[in-house]
Amino acid sequence: MMRAIKSKDSKPEMRVRRTLHAKGYRYRLHRRALPGTPDLVFPSKKKVIFVNGCFWHSHDCKNGRRSPKSNKEYWEPKIARNKERDDENIAALARLGWRSMTVWECETTDMKRTIARMIKFLG
Repeated sequence: MMRAIKSKDSKPEMRVRRTLHAKGYRYRLHRRALPGTPDLVFPSKKKVIFVNGCFWHSHDCKNGRRSPKSNKEYWEPKIARNKERDDENIAALARLGWRSMTVWECETTDMKRTIARMIKFLG
């Protein structure tokens, strides 16, 4: 079952990508040279956007607060480590002079609010 979960081109990421592209923004995808391999990279602005799944990155929403039903000994530390790694990657990007923004899966259901937030971030 977990094999079906994608790390790239997920539905929330595709929603964000389509919306930004329609608004005229151009970006690079999944730059491995940057810490955390951001989902969208705006090199000229030195800004990145991460599109994170609420459950996998322990967001503070109903999906993110849900705990795994089976094999908790494996999944709970893994999800906690994902959150730690996200913080480390954002700090590393900041040290390199990059600004970052996280768009959560639950936010992609209200794209009007989310796009306004992204446009404000991108300037």
